[in-house]
Amino acid sequence: MASRIVDTSSTAAPLSVTDLVVLDGRGTGVEDVVRLADGTARPVPATDAMKRVEESWDAARQIAATGRVYGRSTGVGANRNEDVPTEAAADHGLRLLRSHAGAIGEELPARQVRAMLAVRANQLLAGGAGLRPTVVTALCEALESGAYPAVNEFGSVGTGDIAALAQVGLALAGEHPWRGAGAPEAQPLDNNDALALISSNALTLGQSALALHELRALIEATQVVAALSLLAVDGSHEAYAEPVHAARPHRGSTEVARRMRRLIGAADRPTPPLGRIQDPYGFRCLPQIHGPAHDAADALDGVLTVEINAAAENPLISPEDMAAYHHGGFYQAQLALALDHFRLAVTQVARLSTSRLSTLNEPAYTRLRPFLADPEPASSGVMILEYAAGAALGDLRAFSAPASLGHAVLSRGVEEQASFASLAARQTLRACGAYRLVVGCELVAAVRALRQRDLRPEPDLPVGRALELAESVLDPEQADRPLTDDVTAAAALLDRFTDIWRGSTS
Repeated sequence: MASRIVDTSSTAAPLSVTDLVVLDGRGTGVEDVVRLADGTARPVPATDAMKRVEESWDAARQIAATGRVYGRSTGVGANRNEDVPTEAAADHGLRLLRSHAGAIGEELPARQVRAMLAVRANQLLAGGAGLRPTVVTALCEALESGAYPAVNEFGSVGTGDIAALAQVGLALAGEHPWRGAGAPEAQPLDNNDALALISSNALTLGQSALALHELRALIEATQVVAALSLLAVDGSHEAYAEPVHAARPHRGSTEVARRMRRLIGAADRPTPPLGRIQDPYGFRCLPQIHGPAHDAADALDGVLTVEINAAAENPLISPEDMAAYHHGGFYQAQLALALDHFRLAVTQVARLSTSRLSTLNEPAYTRLRPFLADPEPASSGVMILEYAAGAALGDLRAFSAPASLGHAVLSRGVEEQASFASLAARQTLRACGAYRLVVGCELVAAVRALRQRDLRPEPDLPVGRALELAESVLDPEQADRPLTDDVTAAAALLDRFTDIWRGSTS
């Protein structure tokens, strides 16, 4: 067997945290995957789950020794009818890993690879894969040490992350590089391990979990920014009134309206403000647009929770029946559709932010100079932010194209459909940066407007705390100058706004 390959040019420090995530193949969620990916928790395989892995491993070897089992005693894909002679079985596993470890493109960052390792370890603990238990131990050791295999970006069409996981398999076998120190001991992988390891969508699921975690938090932060903008334009509270949403009780919209009332200190049945009937949609339709995004996030979370804990390997090893069930449970239609839905909903929320930005630049609503400019003649103020936000929104709109519309016929026609959930996951991850910048532009303008109007909400209100935080970070200078650093700072501030949103529960 080849010696273990370790590349320490990209190091990751061993974990020193005491927080634990118990992996049991049953109840692991998105937040658990994120914590393991970030290195803020250590994985511990549950004892009963490891027992399931052992039982599955024993059953798989017995079944493969007495009958034809896809990928163990046969080839894969269009080679499924090719038998593997008993004397060649041990080498078959490594040849399968070597031939399929052909992912291409840029190497993925550590965080994404670690998310994949966390998902795969937990799935194996569900007990349907039928591979040796030491593989689970090795994956957990890597997560704890900070080591991760070199994994390239492209290789999946949404029917299994086979290329990426084959690279993981070769790394476990000692034939592919690890990044960082602390790689686990090489594993003696054979025909009973190879397909069992790579028959998963763990990379797609890990990337999806990371994207959902970030975008859900950003959507929450966006409502805090919108509350600041509402104050800056003396917006009406009527759109968030409890009777409005009781009459049309969509869960997400109702919760967004309730949160807005708590953020700004509005009554459940607020009296209409004087001087204006019906604000622009950026304010008036906020619950109807933010609400579906929250609903889409919840739906995606539900799909991911099922998949992270799924024994979706093909074939599925059932120790109870002593059977290997060949199936299509690896096909990720639910995930692809949920990701596409979520990105479309997120894009609408971002588009609403650009609408509020335009309103903040309009003197009819702020009673200030156009573009929140200083008193110098023909000053441009924050005019450029509309263009910058529009450009970032353009990227976000492109990332929101439905990946599930893709199609592929592969392996001599045996695999004639593809979900492209893998593409949907990458697009959702890429949407995070563009979305953050769009809302950062709005925050810069909202804070400038409130400063120019010298408006200060009550400091004990969530929106008051948000303004105080923003003013402590954003440059008060309002003369014409480059605003790049301002938007960068505002975009980074959104993570702390998420905490304010989550604190506005009472």
